[in-house]
Amino acid sequence: MRLRALLETEALGLRLLGGEDELERTVRGVMTTDLRDPSRYLSGGELVLTGLAWRREPEDSERFVRILAAAGVAGLAAGEAEWGAAPEDLVLACARHRLPLFAVVESVSFASITEHVVRQVSGERAGDLAAVVDRHRRLMTAGPAGGGPDAVLDLLGSDLDLRAWVLSPTGRRIAGAAPAGAGPELSAEIRAALAGEQLAASRTGRPGPYRCTAGGGTYSLFPVRGGGREPRETALSDWVLAVEADAGDWPAERLDLLHGVTQLIAVERDRRDAARTVRRRLAQEVLELVQSGAAPAEIAARLRVAAPVLLPGLGTAPHWQVVVARVEGPDGGVSGGGGAGGTATGRARAGGVAAQSLLEEVLVDPAATGPEHSDRIAVAYTGDEAVALVPLPALPDDDAEDAPAPGLHADTLLAAVREPLSRGLADDGRLTLGVSAPVHSAEGLRGALEEARHARRVAAARAGAVCAAGHQELASHVLLLPFVPDDVRRAFTARLLDPLRDYDRRHRAELIPTLEAFLDCDGSWTRCATRLHLHVNTLRYRVGRIEQLTGRDLSRLEDKLDFFLALRMS
Repeated sequence: MRLRALLETEALGLRLLGGEDELERTVRGVMTTDLRDPSRYLSGGELVLTGLAWRREPEDSERFVRILAAAGVAGLAAGEAEWGAAPEDLVLACARHRLPLFAVVESVSFASITEHVVRQVSGERAGDLAAVVDRHRRLMTAGPAGGGPDAVLDLLGSDLDLRAWVLSPTGRRIAGAAPAGAGPELSAEIRAALAGEQLAASRTGRPGPYRCTAGGGTYSLFPVRGGGREPRETALSDWVLAVEADAGDWPAERLDLLHGVTQLIAVERDRRDAARTVRRRLAQEVLELVQSGAAPAEIAARLRVAAPVLLPGLGTAPHWQVVVARVEGPDGGVSGGGGAGGTATGRARAGGVAAQSLLEEVLVDPAATGPEHSDRIAVAYTGDEAVALVPLPALPDDDAEDAPAPGLHADTLLAAVREPLSRGLADDGRLTLGVSAPVHSAEGLRGALEEARHARRVAAARAGAVCAAGHQELASHVLLLPFVPDDVRRAFTARLLDPLRDYDRRHRAELIPTLEAFLDCDGSWTRCATRLHLHVNTLRYRVGRIEQLTGRDLSRLEDKLDFFLALRMS
């Protein structure tokens, strides 16, 4: 907007004191200050409002106006509430520096002027940006020539001063990198918190934007969904446009603009989903062959077709790993909507589709950015479960000392996604994952699939909305524990551990931690005492108390084993 428009708005009570030839200057913002040197807070184009508290002597006017002119402000408005008419030295200083000067009558507050300027400037910017967004939408509909989500988010930053990001359901940043000097980037913790807020709000089916706070900042979350799908069908797979602002008091025009931006981003989302079609089909074909007991040669031939798509330029056949996922409802049934009229088959298919979409996201490296980093993951679904075929282009030398275990690990997968997905599932369901060991040939895929399914059943027996188990756990006693009936588990652990817990609660004796440390040290008095920073005699006293309360003997192997299992099941 122009300075002349402000002068012509009678409700603002502005009176021109000098600078009539400069009234075509553009006002890009407003700032109220009584600092002697406000330069650090000026970026150019502001209308500066001041109560003149900085002026102590006539020479101060020249210094103050010189600073404003150097910063490129649009004009200066001096209030009459405290000092009456603007002093002559201020009028002359503004004339020397060609800075338009206004007087603000006592009856008009600076807040009223600020609100008017912000509303007008934002409206003009939104109108200009809406035209740009519409042009990008037309370009994106025909292909990615419009520059993608980053181009639109750059416009939001430059034209509306809005910092915004596009995030995946797990908080991975897809678009919206902050340019240099535009403020700090979102931390992984804040991104995960925002994704969790989006998932939790989206479960209710109410329309966005959703307002939330994270890391001391306020954000408005706009869900991004395409393809005409209903919110409940996509609650666990939607992207979200996170804007660092409170949209609660935005005018309808600005809200419409942001909804238009989400529609534009949804075009990119749909394009990404379409690009996954080939990989999903390859995975589906391999899965059907493996499940049907096809000959290894036939499966190997299909893998040779899949390898160039999943690992372009690899040259040699990769190793493979299988990951199985399932989304379940609170009653053990499949979550994900009531497709097909709510039939069991429809619910199973909906659960499989939801698990497929989630698994594709879970398997992306959390440090990766952009929408194309799942292009080497093939995920199919069968019934109510999703199955991922993950290529591993190279494995470390098994004979090397301290070589890390190859491939994906269940705990690593969970680390980046547990918080947001737990909030999104809440009481409505669970996500359980099972991870196989790597295999190097088609002959091993059937075993890997069964191994991953078995690991997922181990994960399903654990508490929590998001759980995973790996192949390593299938080679230990832990495999047996999830299949012990709940009532037997509770009775067993209560009989052994409740006397110790009650004693700890009354005496703060730390018998349970002592028992855990004693078993972990294989019954070594010296090592356990060192770990607990106790004298050996104190440790012997505690162990004696444990034996007295439980009637067990910790020198006997069977009693040690019972305590060990009770602690693991509790």
